[in-house]
Amino acid sequence: MRVFPWGFWLLCVASAPARGDSGSKARSCAEVRQLYGAKGFSLSGVPQAEISGEHLRICPQGYTCCTSEMEENFANKSRSEFEAMMKEAGRSVQATLTAQHRSFDSYFQDLLNKSEKALYDAFPSMYGELYTQNAKVFKDLYSELRRYYRSSNINLEEALNEFWTRLLERLFKLLNPQYHITDEYLDCMVKHAEQHKPFGEVPRDLKVKATRAFIAARSYAQGFLVGSDVVKKVSQVSLSHECTRAIMKLMYCPHCRGMSSVKPCNNYCLNVVKGCLANQADLSTEWKYLMDSLIGVADRIDGPYNVDTVIGTLHMRISEAISNLQENKDSITSKVFQGCGNPKISTKGSSSEDKKRRGKVPLEAKSSAQALEMLVLDAKGNLTALKTYWITLPSTLCSKKVMASSASDDKCWNGMTKGSYLPEVMGDGLANQINNPEVEVDITKPDMTIRQQIMQLKIMTNRLGNANIGNDVDFQDTSDDMSGSGSGDSCPDDVCGKRLSKSPSTRQPETHAIPKQSGHGVNGASSRSLPSASLLLLLSVAVIAAQHLWR
Repeated sequence: MRVFPWGFWLLCVASAPARGDSGSKARSCAEVRQLYGAKGFSLSGVPQAEISGEHLRICPQGYTCCTSEMEENFANKSRSEFEAMMKEAGRSVQATLTAQHRSFDSYFQDLLNKSEKALYDAFPSMYGELYTQNAKVFKDLYSELRRYYRSSNINLEEALNEFWTRLLERLFKLLNPQYHITDEYLDCMVKHAEQHKPFGEVPRDLKVKATRAFIAARSYAQGFLVGSDVVKKVSQVSLSHECTRAIMKLMYCPHCRGMSSVKPCNNYCLNVVKGCLANQADLSTEWKYLMDSLIGVADRIDGPYNVDTVIGTLHMRISEAISNLQENKDSITSKVFQGCGNPKISTKGSSSEDKKRRGKVPLEAKSSAQALEMLVLDAKGNLTALKTYWITLPSTLCSKKVMASSASDDKCWNGMTKGSYLPEVMGDGLANQINNPEVEVDITKPDMTIRQQIMQLKIMTNRLGNANIGNDVDFQDTSDDMSGSGSGDSCPDDVCGKRLSKSPSTRQPETHAIPKQSGHGVNGASSRSLPSASLLLLLSVAVIAAQHLWR
């Protein structure tokens, strides 16, 4: 009967070191208290030293410096801070695109303004009443060109044709004041204008060149604005509940565990952020197409379409056309009379001396080709750098914002403790997150806001593609356009429909290293749930001794 008291004594001796270890002085929570206060929270109820962590819902349930309220506050804080990081990164891209738009827009508007001013300055002296009585025709032309450039619903070819028609009607009457020319007669004359070519080849040549230049210019300018708007809208997409938990675990759980100085493992951070930004990464393909398309149109603007020459010499081409009409007045009038008949003689008859060219005032085209070349060069550099924005965003956030450790660091925060991070880094995009060990992602439910923005990128890229070959496109408001089909909007049948839970109970055993033991207290749930080696040894000795005595 002495076996049992002796056996119990052995058990007591065996268990004594374990209790002594857990009963050692708990670590101070001074660092967490300082951080918590710095984040704007009250220190009331914040532990002075570590407490048991069974109450934690997100962080590992070892000894902790965080109460349930603190965990919730940190979770909300991590959410707002991560969203702020996203918006800050987005604002940088927006600023780049907006600056490029502003630079080109300023250059283009200045080019158009200088051309118009040169016309206003020279034409009164050159053409007298031919200009002064028709100044509105010229003013309307430049107004229409500006409206087209600003994406108004204007047909550019029709606007140019209307200008030449109105100008011909006005000038023909002024050049032939001795005749009473009715509106019906003018209609007949206009019908034969293509055949008679009163302005020479200028209207046809200018229509081709100006149309291509304006189409390219406005598509190019619009492309920057669309890109900036997409970034803005995507940066405002809220984080999912699962993402919020993962971000909290990444950013603040090490503080709760008393490891404030331990940086998150780089690959751990990448998996968290890639899971959170899975939908955003799906923008990458269409985003790259947009950047490439803008670069292509930039080459056209500074190359074959020669915006500087075409827009900067508009006034000179108009002057050339008017001069052609003046110089061939008799021949053109004769052809018109042959086709439309002789108009009645006007009883008012007036001298046409003031309607002839008064004197040649040299028209100059001040080239700004070098400025355009520098604009295009700068834009192409920035667009090239932005091509990979969406797929490099996770690594950018981890290295510059979250301040993750280096990839080779094996003493980093891995989501459970300080150690190595073993899982592989997930690929980019929604479909690749099916096995993400850190964030539960439902790959069957893409974010609709981001899908809308993918569609906006496709539409703008298509417009730029048309502009690249000189085809005009309508700039309608497509904010409500959305499609559920197309590249990036679907996933394989063997992938869709699967939803793998990432709760701690289903985490793969090799995900994290076993927490290391510490000599100054218990460092987590795993160190309390596993028996110590000495305890197992003494229990084995007790059992063997009991069996020996029983015999």
